[in-house]
Amino acid sequence: MNDSGAPLNSPEQDSTAMFTASEVSARTGVLAVTLRQWERRYGFPSPARSESGYRLYSPQDLARIEVMQAFLRDGVPAGRAAELTVRGFLPGEGQPTDNPSTSPAERERAGEAWSGALLRALMTPDMAAASRILAEAQLHLSVEDVLLGVMAPALVNVGELWARGEITIAHEHHASAFLRARITALLDSEGESATGPLLVAACAPGEQHELGLMMLVLVLRRRGVRVTYLGANTPLGDLAIFARQVGAQGILLALNGEWALDATRGQWADLNDLALPLFLGGGLLNARPELAATLGGIYAGPDAAQATQIILARLSGEASEPSPSSLQKAAEQHIQTNTVEEQA
Repeated sequence: MNDSGAPLNSPEQDSTAMFTASEVSARTGVLAVTLRQWERRYGFPSPARSESGYRLYSPQDLARIEVMQAFLRDGVPAGRAAELTVRGFLPGEGQPTDNPSTSPAERERAGEAWSGALLRALMTPDMAAASRILAEAQLHLSVEDVLLGVMAPALVNVGELWARGEITIAHEHHASAFLRARITALLDSEGESATGPLLVAACAPGEQHELGLMMLVLVLRRRGVRVTYLGANTPLGDLAIFARQVGAQGILLALNGEWALDATRGQWADLNDLALPLFLGGGLLNARPELAATLGGIYAGPDAAQATQIILARLSGEASEPSPSSLQKAAEQHIQTNTVEEQA
């Protein structure tokens, strides 16, 4: 320590010091995997490289990382926070006039506008325009808002158009494939947390419709849950073997229609010896929440926000239940944020 109380060789004392990713993580609390994600997505930070190829961060990088964190704590979407940080703005300062409001009402209105534009592009079909719309939305909204406020409503609307006979199955499949690719890319870029409770997520046997579960997996990962995603149509015996092998602390299973119910009932005994919380969600559970208890599981809730809350609370040893109003809404809609696929 010096007379000012700052540690020797701190950024305040040595402007030439360079720090490894692990040292940056220790100083700022930002995981190394998150630093790499920011670098890939936003071009920030821009570390130097050691002779061995390791990333090295300057004191200026550390300062900007802390500014980025401050923006995120203030509720600024990550893409926008990175832009403001790179442009030299600080939290609380006047920001560019194109900075979007972060109020829930304005985010909802913006999401609806982008979702409508995305739907029109998907139905044209103009996938280049759809890509541009999503890229623009990601600059102004959080990942969760893009997923649940832009992509999910567009997905639902595609399903409704198909159900009314206004588009073909080919149109629906084309749109779903586009959205699946974007969700997969987000999952890949997010990665898995190195800490936090471990959850294994899968679609029930006979269940092929996975987009809603993929969205929930992404939201959970962003909340610090380590989620291993297995995909569609997963035999419960194999799921149990895998969960034991990786030391899972819970299982999340999606059922979107009656087509998956008989197989799930027939294989449920394969999960009995796990002694883990078994969370159940999807369109079928939203229409019939009582099925969760009948099967021996826990209803995960009618939407991704409540599912995340319920799962986190249970894994941390707290109690949480979906609100009655949300249950009524889910039953009326018979839909989570995931189930255009169950229409086809």
